[in-house]
Amino acid sequence: MRIGLLMTIRNLLTPAIAAVICTSLPLSAIEIQLDPDNPNGYLISKADIEATEQAKTANPMYAIWSQALRTEKNTIVEAISPDSITNPDNVKRVERVFGEAQWQFLTPMAAPEYTYTRFLQAIGKFPAFCGDYPDGRDADAICEKSIITAFAHFSQETGGHISIDNISDNPEQYAEWRQALVHVREMGWSEGQAGYTTGCGQDDWQNRRWPCAPNQGYFGRGAKQLSYHFNYGAFSEVMFDGDATVLLNNPARVADSWLNLASAIWFFLTPQAPKPAMLHVIDRTWVPSSAELDAGIGYGFGTTINIINGGIECGEQNRLKGQPVNRISYWQGLSDHYQIIRQDNEENTCWQQTPFGSLNLSNANNVLYTNWEGDWAYYSDRPGGYAFECKLVGYQTAYSALVAGDYQKCVTNFYDSHQNWPEVSIVNELPDTDNPAIGDPITDDKKWDANKVYLATDQVIYMGNLYQASWWTQGDKPSDGGAWKPVANSNPIPPAEPEPTVPPIEPPSPPIEPEPPVQPVEPPTPPTEPELPVSPIEPPAGVEIWDINTVYYGGDKVSLKNVVYTAKWWTKGNQPDISIEWQQ
Repeated sequence: MRIGLLMTIRNLLTPAIAAVICTSLPLSAIEIQLDPDNPNGYLISKADIEATEQAKTANPMYAIWSQALRTEKNTIVEAISPDSITNPDNVKRVERVFGEAQWQFLTPMAAPEYTYTRFLQAIGKFPAFCGDYPDGRDADAICEKSIITAFAHFSQETGGHISIDNISDNPEQYAEWRQALVHVREMGWSEGQAGYTTGCGQDDWQNRRWPCAPNQGYFGRGAKQLSYHFNYGAFSEVMFDGDATVLLNNPARVADSWLNLASAIWFFLTPQAPKPAMLHVIDRTWVPSSAELDAGIGYGFGTTINIINGGIECGEQNRLKGQPVNRISYWQGLSDHYQIIRQDNEENTCWQQTPFGSLNLSNANNVLYTNWEGDWAYYSDRPGGYAFECKLVGYQTAYSALVAGDYQKCVTNFYDSHQNWPEVSIVNELPDTDNPAIGDPITDDKKWDANKVYLATDQVIYMGNLYQASWWTQGDKPSDGGAWKPVANSNPIPPAEPEPTVPPIEPPSPPIEPEPPVQPVEPPTPPTEPELPVSPIEPPAGVEIWDINTVYYGGDKVSLKNVVYTAKWWTKGNQPDISIEWQQ
């Protein structure tokens, strides 16, 4: 299961504003100065960085996402218990619409680590789950529908999957939709095993942000089977005030405490742009774009399947596949029992939907992104052509638009994720200097002239900074480097006019003006989780390419390296060509 990142706080807004179309903004007016302590560095004020970030996240949906991920202090959460008068308001709503008797009804086979108290604590951590709606939406009905949706997925992810006809294993003949939360840890794994360490120890931004701990395993734990170090790290940051190491060093806490259910609630509330948060599909805060509607993606339980595992379970080719068939069956059983009303424009299936991962929404209206990436466009009026800004993208990066301080980290390349990015430092105030900020008007007669020939040691002012020529040059922009080097620790005071000398002998032919730097190629969309290279040959009809994050059952077929494998039994994360769980 893939689980994304987290965010900060703002006020909840009405669903109508979710339809605001995201418009592109012009490049912000920011001051850029040479760093007097670093000949290769630049300075930008914190105020400019904050203003730029606010402009890029002005769409009201960012405030809604932030409100949805607001968290309560753990000291308050751990004091929650059934019927306590001090319980938060959203917890009291859950107790009213889904009391302990209902919990017991749906969890007769559940592992003892899952309790109603822990369920309430997990919900209490996130006030937006079963929270109020100031615009008049029926909060009680949304709360019940959210819980039932979660349980439908619990029944698939960690359920018993025992047929009602299997009297020996299911003597009470519980329906499968009443068999949720049987497994705390992923089947086949136990504490002490260092599994699911793919990517650990690599020299990449994921390991710099979420470093794996020695001898720890990041296999699936909890109601939604949290897996892989980057998800444990991101979840830990949310649970423990930005400290990723708490759960990276002790991932077992996700299984053995109220975190086993909190991880599922976190996933339920977290958008993985361009995927919406599951909550906002259910409460209709999310407004699907025309591109999504054209791809069959709208309201209903089916879209929550697409959010969780669309690449494996959605689309016509997966119409009869076990996992989505199970989920839909569980949802139907639960919604019938609790009399959940399905509206006319809701679909419980996703076979008619294009998976989000196969849908290009980069130019679609009303689709917002939640990760920052360096803006690699070329800007001729800024040093070296760099933007010195970051932009929003629809794939996972080192920096989330929903985490306070991450924009600043993106601009400064905090996790060394941008290759060939300028050295940028953020300061509270730019230093007082006679050197004007880049972009300020320059009236000095020594400013650079594209038509003038300059010799070695000649100095010019360009975009407010002082540069010195290293050799003969004409037409080369000082900010592009090459013949020009910035003069550090100096103010742009023009040098005295040189004594007349014999005019220099021009070279036989003027040097060719260099081409402007090639705009850096935007990196390809990185996968949220490590993936194997895609086979160049299409797999046989009806056979999916093996996915490390997908649960497979006995009889499921996958393709890997152009070879078809059949699962012998339940398996997840075991590579077919090297695992006993698979056979050709």
